[in-house]
Amino acid sequence: MGLLELFILAVGLSMDAFAVSICKGLATEKVTLKHSAITGAWFGGFQALMPLIGFFLGTSFEKYVTRIDHWIAFILLAAIGLNMVKEAFSKEQNEADCSFSFKTMLVMAVATSIDALAVGITLALLPQINIYAAVSFIGVITFILSAIGVRIGNIFGGKYKSKAELLGGAILIILGLKILLEHLEIL
Repeated sequence: MGLLELFILAVGLSMDAFAVSICKGLATEKVTLKHSAITGAWFGGFQALMPLIGFFLGTSFEKYVTRIDHWIAFILLAAIGLNMVKEAFSKEQNEADCSFSFKTMLVMAVATSIDALAVGITLALLPQINIYAAVSFIGVITFILSAIGVRIGNIFGGKYKSKAELLGGAILIILGLKILLEHLEIL
């Protein structure tokens, strides 16, 4: 996985956190730099931690799934991506919570990074991946986009939430398809 692919993966993974950050900004009357930093740290930290955990889980059973690893990677990324696309078109509106408390941020950080756990399993199945560089990159990209998302939400409101989820879902589906097609030597 090259740097461009890793960047695209990081952006795709961060879209859930970005969308929630927009909602945090929408719910907060006056956003400060501290709000942006807290949101970025929580979401970026968990987006880095979860793929690392997934990677170590994936490497522990890699020898059992080597023949079908490309299918697993495709199915996981496509399922996550399709779920994000479905959420983008959902009519349900989640209540925005303006709290930046430990408990609130922990729950949101875990919820937005579950897909990153599955991606970490996928990364374990890919050859020659530097997991520490990958998770650092994912964490930094998510930090930046989440911090910006709080500001955007405060300025523009909920207008971009569904677009961010749709874009993130599409990116993950395309990456999963690319992995599958490369392994099947079609691409």
